[in-house]
Amino acid sequence: MQQKYQRYSELTDALKSTCKVLNLDKNSQLHQDVNSICDYLANPNFQIAVFGPFNHGKSTLLNAMLGNRTLPIDLIPTTGAAITVKYGTTVRTRIMLVDGTEIYRSGTEVLQQFAVLDGNRQMRKDVASVEVFCPHPFLETGIEFVDLPGTNDREAQDNLVKDRLFRTDLVIQLLDARKLMTLGERENLRDWLLDRNIKTVIFVANFLNLLEPEEQKQVHNRLLFVAESFRADLPPGFSNLYRVDALPALRARLKGDVALANSSGLAAFETALQNLVGILQQNSGNVRLPRLQNISSQLQTLLVDKIDKSSQEIKIFDDKERSKIDIKQKAQNLIYQGFKTSIYELETWLSLPNLLIKYQGDIAVALAENNLQSWQIGTLKKDLTELQNSVMKWLYQAYDFFKSERPEDLKIPFPNIPQLTLPVKPNNLNSSDVTDPGSIAVGGGIGWLLGGPVGAAVVGSISYMLNKNLQKQDQMSVKESYHQQVAKICIGAAENYLSNFSSQGLSILAAYQQKAAKVIYFELNQEPLEIIQQREDLQRLQNQFNQLLSELKKANITSKYQPYQDKPKSANPQIPKQQVYTPPKENPPQNPPPKVELPRQKVNTPPPLPRQQVYTPPAKPAEVEAKFRAWELDQEIAEIKANMKSPNSHQKSTNPPKTPAQKDKIAHAYRVLGLQPTAAFTEVKQAYKTLVKKWHPDLFVNQPQMQKQVQEKMRLINEAYNILDNHHG
Repeated sequence: MQQKYQRYSELTDALKSTCKVLNLDKNSQLHQDVNSICDYLANPNFQIAVFGPFNHGKSTLLNAMLGNRTLPIDLIPTTGAAITVKYGTTVRTRIMLVDGTEIYRSGTEVLQQFAVLDGNRQMRKDVASVEVFCPHPFLETGIEFVDLPGTNDREAQDNLVKDRLFRTDLVIQLLDARKLMTLGERENLRDWLLDRNIKTVIFVANFLNLLEPEEQKQVHNRLLFVAESFRADLPPGFSNLYRVDALPALRARLKGDVALANSSGLAAFETALQNLVGILQQNSGNVRLPRLQNISSQLQTLLVDKIDKSSQEIKIFDDKERSKIDIKQKAQNLIYQGFKTSIYELETWLSLPNLLIKYQGDIAVALAENNLQSWQIGTLKKDLTELQNSVMKWLYQAYDFFKSERPEDLKIPFPNIPQLTLPVKPNNLNSSDVTDPGSIAVGGGIGWLLGGPVGAAVVGSISYMLNKNLQKQDQMSVKESYHQQVAKICIGAAENYLSNFSSQGLSILAAYQQKAAKVIYFELNQEPLEIIQQREDLQRLQNQFNQLLSELKKANITSKYQPYQDKPKSANPQIPKQQVYTPPKENPPQNPPPKVELPRQKVNTPPPLPRQQVYTPPAKPAEVEAKFRAWELDQEIAEIKANMKSPNSHQKSTNPPKTPAQKDKIAHAYRVLGLQPTAAFTEVKQAYKTLVKKWHPDLFVNQPQMQKQVQEKMRLINEAYNILDNHHG
């Protein structure tokens, strides 16, 4: 018999561990029910409990069935504990106290001390269990009787009865025929039995012999109605209603009066009970497991509620974290994109061929005029600083966002000023030499080291030789003049200067990019300990739920729930470290267009110095588009930064009421952009972009007569955009 119930050990372990995971109050009804059902499943014997209000004759009925006065009976409520009657070779009593003390006595007299109510009709609080062993053949088949305290007398007794009913295989509800089914009995029938899936119940009517024959017929009809209205879960062919006059039955057994035992109804009841129990014992799972379904359903509901609540709290945290990560990831990509472009611009500028084209002639002239340091500060340094600042701007943007590593300033030094060794100046050099080929005077009165018209001739020779590419000749012409020799020396020195500057600058820039990769990068924040703990708790809840579901399935107990498949995961994805930028080998980007001042674009670079007026071709639409992209990049980063400061803010703050003057400005701004006052800000941006592409000053370089009109048009467009930007912001 014991082996038959071994398969429930894992199920009871799952039930108990579920209570621990749920942190159920040990005094709660559900926790007590779980303990009861676990004890119930672990008990191999078939328990029959006699249940009913006090003074209904419960102990008397059991004594009649046992054939002696085993249990205490009196005219006042006596049973003060749940007394379990088991098989034993001799009559003896075992009492376990709460402190673990075991009291073992022969006979049942000790029950008067430990198992009856005291003078205040209170149960003893120090008694844990009471067992009586009796040599009865019915008990020897694995049957246990449970004599319960009377109900509707004390709350403590009711709680004890309710708990023991849950672990009982068959309930005998004793009714008093003189006051059939009181309100309290009907409530107990519903709340303690039906609602808890305890349906193996039979009714026994007592005291029917005390009524007149006519009253007995009326009560019997009422009893039939009660029995039929209660849907007992009994095998076919068995009634759930019996009559036993308990006290006459006990007297008949004590006297050995078979006729009186038959007339009291005891014999018929015992026969039916033995047959019924024999069948139920063979299908004990059908009796016990439906009650377990009620308990398991409550536990699963609590688990699911707790899992859902915890999952929702974690989801809220994860959504916030993902929002922050998405913002930082987007910012990282945008900053990296701008950084790559700025790096490419500086690398392109530092390439030796580009430096030679742009600066070799100026440097050669500056050398000839002994003015390289001044030119270096006024021109080359200004151009380099602008490009270096453009690169560093993105790193400081990254540091402002991520605070990963403070960036270093990019500093590319200039080479030392070349020391020129000039050929010996011929004594016969005179002004007639200025007219030699290639000796074009480009300025007069310049106080340079050669001085006079000869110096001007050297400057002219530099320009002539660079334009004609004559400085590469290996052999000096016989007719080569002195100023041409000096010009060639200056041109060569300029080339060496720029070559050193290019190689050193590109090397510094490559090392700078390696360091930059650590700046344009953000580490994921460590999750708070409470969230880590909550994820672990959620995993434990899900595991416990799945374990309980699995054990219920083994016991053929259905559930409306499905096991949890996914494990709680962290919101933080693994973000790869930003790779160092390498200029593309194929399809390199076009030379970046010059920066332009667009509304709300924050550029702190000083205005360029005036340069020599040269012809500038009109800008192509693609170039205007590129300028716009640079502006939009700065705009987007500014918006991301604002969002990052308040990632949970999904609504913009309410703007204060507008004055009439402000309303007029806003209405005028919409008209300038050709929009209705109800237009969304996305429409404002699109309209502004369209108008700028149409009226950008770069598009009207060859139309001087339009310059003033275009500049005024752009002023109005920019002003309108700024007004509407503030209005929608």
